[in-house]
Amino acid sequence: MHRYRSHTCGELRAADVGTDVRLSGWLHNRRDLGGILFIDLRDHYGLVQLVARPGTAANEALSHLTKETVVRVDGKVVSRGADNVNPELPTGEIEVEVTDVEVLGAAEQIPFTINTEDGVNEERRLEYRFLDLRRERMHRNILLRTQVIRAMREKMTALGFNELATPILSATSPEGARDFLVPSRLHAGKFYALPQAPQQFKQLLMIAGFDRYFQIAPCFRDEDARADRSPGEFYQLDVEMSFVEQEDVFQVIEKVMTELFEEFGQGRHVTSPFPRIPFREAMVKYGSDKPDLRAKLELVDVSDVFAGSEFKAFAGKHVRALAVPSVQDQPRKFFDGLGQFAVEQGAQGLAWIRVGEGGQLSGPIAKFLTEDDVKALTERLGLEPGHAVFFGAGAFDEVSKIMGAVRVEAAKRAGQFEENVFRFCWIVDFPMFEKNEDTGRIEFSHNPFSMPQGGLEALETKDPLDILAWQYDIVCNGVELSSGAIRNHEPDVMYKAFEIAGYSNEDVEREFGGMLRAFKFGAPPHGGIAPGVDRIVMLLADEPNIRETIAFPLNGNAQDLLMGAPSEVDEARLKELHLSIRTGAAKPTPYKPTK
Repeated sequence: MHRYRSHTCGELRAADVGTDVRLSGWLHNRRDLGGILFIDLRDHYGLVQLVARPGTAANEALSHLTKETVVRVDGKVVSRGADNVNPELPTGEIEVEVTDVEVLGAAEQIPFTINTEDGVNEERRLEYRFLDLRRERMHRNILLRTQVIRAMREKMTALGFNELATPILSATSPEGARDFLVPSRLHAGKFYALPQAPQQFKQLLMIAGFDRYFQIAPCFRDEDARADRSPGEFYQLDVEMSFVEQEDVFQVIEKVMTELFEEFGQGRHVTSPFPRIPFREAMVKYGSDKPDLRAKLELVDVSDVFAGSEFKAFAGKHVRALAVPSVQDQPRKFFDGLGQFAVEQGAQGLAWIRVGEGGQLSGPIAKFLTEDDVKALTERLGLEPGHAVFFGAGAFDEVSKIMGAVRVEAAKRAGQFEENVFRFCWIVDFPMFEKNEDTGRIEFSHNPFSMPQGGLEALETKDPLDILAWQYDIVCNGVELSSGAIRNHEPDVMYKAFEIAGYSNEDVEREFGGMLRAFKFGAPPHGGIAPGVDRIVMLLADEPNIRETIAFPLNGNAQDLLMGAPSEVDEARLKELHLSIRTGAAKPTPYKPTK
C-alpha cells in the first residue's frame, strides 16, 4: 500500500464497503458520542467520516489531537446504514473504521475556525491566509479560478489564437496609473517598470505578423484598492487581433464570455447578443458607463421640461427623472427609504411624485408642477396610474452618479430587478479627449493608442471634445470587465493625437520610440481587449470582493500580511542598487499582527 494513501477522502462510495484503505488529510472536525469518536477527515478532494471505537489505540490517539492536525489513518470502509446516511456528502453512505493513526503534521491551536464561516475580520484572514484557503468557500473559489483560466486557454486556442509571453521588466509608460519601478543594478540611476498591461508589446506582435495573440497576463499598477480592484497586481485575458474592425473583436469576446459564463455560472442565464450602448447614451439612461442592466428601469433627461420653470430647485439645472411602475401598494417608507439612500450617495434629498388612479399627482413637489409640466412628463415618461417618478437635479456628472445608483436601488426595492442572470453589454463611442476641469487642458479620456473615428481628418477639423474613438468597454452586471480599442497604427495620426493632448513630436518619440518606429515599417490595422480574470471569477463566484477570488492578495493598504511585504532592505543592498532612503520622509505606521 502507498506510504500515505490508497484513496482520497472524496472518492469512497458504497461500492467500497469492506475495503481496507489508507487516507491522509486534515482533522476537520471531531465529535464524541458516548466514547465513540466521529472524525471528519478533509483533503483537497473532499470529506469522509472516520469512526474510532472506545478502548482502541485509534480512539486514544485521535481524542487528543487538535483540529487541522495532518494525519494518516488506516481502516476499513463500512456502511453507515440507511438511517445515518448524510445526503449532503458524496461519501455520505459510508464511514471508515480506523485501526491505525500516524501524525504527519502537528497543528497548534488555530486562530479561527476552518469548518465554519465565522465573522473573523479580513486582516486576520490575510495574516493566516494558508488557513483561510482551507475553508470550503475559499478552496472552491480558487479552484474555480483555475478552471476558468484553463477554459480560457482552451477556447482562445480553438479560435486560432497563439499564447505568447511578453516582458515583465520593461520601460515606464503613461497608461493612466502609477508604475511599480524596479531599480537597475547594472545601470545606475535607471529603472525598469513592471507592466501596467502588455499594451505596446502586443501591438508590436501584431506588427510582427502573429495575427492573433492572447495571454493570461500579469499586470501591475500602483493604485488604491476597491471591492472590484486588487492593489498591486492582477491578471487579464489579454487579446489582440490583426486586420479587424470593432465588430470582429466583439464577436470573438462575446463567444468566449458567453461560453465561460454558461459553463461556470451555475445555471444563471447569459443574455446574448450583448447590446451596444454609446457612452453618452449610457450616461443619460443609466447614469453610468458600466450600467447594471439587471435593473429594468431607465433614467430620462427632462431638463428641457423645467428650463423655464419657476420651481427653483429644478430651474436652469440638469434634471434626470426615474419612472418606477406599480408602486401603488408601496408605503411611504418606500419613498423615504430611497430618499435616504440618495442622501448616502451625496444628494441633498430626492424629489418625487406619485400618479394616482385618476391621474392626480401627489408627493412633496406635486404642487410645484404646472399643467404643461405634467403633460410633458406624462408623454416623455409614459406615466400611468401607479407610477412614481423620482427626480435628481444639479450638474450632469453629479446627477448621473446619484441617480445611477438610485436607479439600481429602486429597481431592487420595486421588484424591477432580474436575479440569477448575467447581463452583458458593450459601451461604445467613447470620447477621444476630455478637458481637465482643474487645468483646462485637453487630455486623453481613454487609451492614448486608440484610433479616432474619422482618422486624421477628424483630428485636424473637429473640436477635440467632439471626436469619438474606436474604444469600447465590456460590462457585466454593473462591473467593467475590460476596456479595449481598435488601435491607431498610423504615425501621422499618432503624432496629431498626442499633439492635441499637449505632447510634442519629440515627446512622442522619446516615450513611444519603439512603437512609433514599428509603425513606420508596415503596421496592419489591429485591435484588442483584455477582460480581467479576477473580476470574471468574482462574478462567477458571486463574491462582493475581488480578494475572495485571489489566493494571496494584498490587503486594502497594499500589504502582504502573511509574507510581510513591502519590507525594508539593508544598506548593502541599497548601495548595490545605487539607492538611498530619505530619512526625513514620513514612515507609515507598521502593521501589528492581531493576537
